[in-house]
Amino acid sequence: MDLNDIRKEIDVIDSELIKLLEQRMECSKAVAKYKLENNIPILDRNRELLILEKVEQKAEKYGSQIKFLFEDIMQISRMSQNRIIGDCPFRETLSKIQNNVTAMPLSNVKVACQGIRGANSHIACNEFFENPEIDFHKTFAGVFKAVEEDKADFGVLPVENTSGGSVSDVYDLLMSHNFYIVSAKALTISHNLCALRQSEFSDIEQVWSHPQALTQCSSFICDNDLTPIAYPNTAIAAKKVMDEKRLNCAAICTTQAAEEYGLKVLKENIQDYNKNTTRFIVISKKPYISENANKISLCFNVEHEEGALSKVLNMFSLLGLNLTKIESRPMKNAEFDYLFYLDFTGNLRDQSVVDFLCTLSEEVKVFSFMGNYFED
Repeated sequence: MDLNDIRKEIDVIDSELIKLLEQRMECSKAVAKYKLENNIPILDRNRELLILEKVEQKAEKYGSQIKFLFEDIMQISRMSQNRIIGDCPFRETLSKIQNNVTAMPLSNVKVACQGIRGANSHIACNEFFENPEIDFHKTFAGVFKAVEEDKADFGVLPVENTSGGSVSDVYDLLMSHNFYIVSAKALTISHNLCALRQSEFSDIEQVWSHPQALTQCSSFICDNDLTPIAYPNTAIAAKKVMDEKRLNCAAICTTQAAEEYGLKVLKENIQDYNKNTTRFIVISKKPYISENANKISLCFNVEHEEGALSKVLNMFSLLGLNLTKIESRPMKNAEFDYLFYLDFTGNLRDQSVVDFLCTLSEEVKVFSFMGNYFED
């Protein structure tokens, strides 16, 4: 038998498989209608495990591969049933969100951010909004508190950098507050070595800045045998250099911060990578979903069982959804248990995305929808 003959045989088998799978999906719809009439939950994990065990035994030497295929078939069936039954609690939550959303205001708003004037977060605020009234805070927690207490309409926060990685403190705060992400933007970050006007580069022994900025400029710091000193914010470091007036100290900060606090730029663009980019988000107590929203953020927790996370991620693949971020963070007051923060491309106006989220919400231990927003 040559290759063409084998392929013809495969085509015949595939045709039969398609017919059988169509029949199975029709049966799945009938099951959904029965469950709806008799108020039976969609997910019957014990029955699924029993079926998968039988499949593995019957398939013998191909047992593990065919079992994996059947898991996909069952996931697709559950999503189909969820569309028919349509009464999952999360679908009701989504309906309320969709019925009450308005466009995010871009002007006449109060915005909270971490740092002081000239900080990267300050620059980000002006990128998101038109002439916002900005309330500066010493910590990221202070930004969340301002939004929580309605002292600010929005909060602007950095969440990750292309070279420094995730801002862990922000992710921890995101997962402990019931806020929505309503916008996101990636900004190119240029780090500069700035010092007193009397200082020369040869005078500098210490560099002060935010830990993320120090990490993003680690090669420059190492190559020039400088001592890094961490400060809460790049602009705070710049102000401190001016206040202390030490000729041997410099700040890694923006040119805006240097101008704001009267420093001169000794070296420009000292970051390790030219395409140094930080992703900023806007948080709000209210959901705002624009028509061109292209990103969805979720937080969830899975059972401690074999392949639990893999099964969740496989659902994204089945629907052709593009995962752009996944971050795990330890759950508070839980021993070796983790929450997963996840971003993917999608819009709630797509019914298949809504059906998917409803299915996912019923198959994980903890589930939190964190927003559907537009990201440049």
